[in-house]
Amino acid sequence: MRKATSFKLSTLAGYFLQDDPSTDPDTFDYAKSNFGLIHRVYGSETENSNKYSQWQKFSKEIQRLNSQAEPNTQYKVLFLGRHGEGVHNVAEKRYGTKAWDEYWSLLDGDEFGTWADARLTDVGISQAKAARAAWEEQLEHSIPIPESYYVSPLIRCCATAQVTFDGLDMPLTKPFRPVIKEFLRETMGEHTCDRRSPASTIASEFPQYQFEADFTEEDLLWDPKTRESDEDRNKRLFELLCDIFARDNNVFLSLTAHSGAITSILEVVGHRRFPLQTGGVIPVIVKVEGNRSLIQ
Repeated sequence: MRKATSFKLSTLAGYFLQDDPSTDPDTFDYAKSNFGLIHRVYGSETENSNKYSQWQKFSKEIQRLNSQAEPNTQYKVLFLGRHGEGVHNVAEKRYGTKAWDEYWSLLDGDEFGTWADARLTDVGISQAKAARAAWEEQLEHSIPIPESYYVSPLIRCCATAQVTFDGLDMPLTKPFRPVIKEFLRETMGEHTCDRRSPASTIASEFPQYQFEADFTEEDLLWDPKTRESDEDRNKRLFELLCDIFARDNNVFLSLTAHSGAITSILEVVGHRRFPLQTGGVIPVIVKVEGNRSLIQ
């Protein structure tokens, strides 16, 4: 991934329940809450607005924000989805976080199976199917369809995105053709569950997926002896967002990633901390300020 120009990023609150400090992440159910969309009046509404769904009104509001934005300013809507439960999640529960971090996470697996580049469990697949059902329900209310899809190279994210989106009733002009982004992965180093498979393995399992430019066959980022710090992870996810925003003209973007990656994305755009359960989804409006034509 080539380094893109740096933007100033901030979040626009007041549109989703997840923005509200009173919303408890531990009990919030995005699927039962229209993805958290708040029923409210927007500045773009007219006398005829009553005939539109809340999602249609929201889409018009985002259009208004972009049409009235200052030069070199754009608004993006990110649908951030966490992968479903993986084999490694079950293993951590089995052994406890301390033993997992200090010993088991450094191995490729145990007597119950392997968790190197961990795959989804049956529960994880069910969670991805639940996300798909949530999208199907919201499509009936005209939720804006993602115009671009980005996914972590780790198998659990590729599989979650496929179960969630592949085959949904969407316009042919907005196909599900996700781009695999190296920097969208989980915290890197030490834990074998976060060591990705070779590109050829990923391509054989997900042939409709596209790799970003310069994606290497082998994982050159994972270090068996050093765990990435939260600060370094934030820098990586900030660089990822800048790269996407510099290249992608689309407004509504889907990113399927991990707990750590989503935590960093929320932090670098100034959103409140909102941990997602496995399979969870959170929409975020991002204000992007800077000259997007400058790519180094």
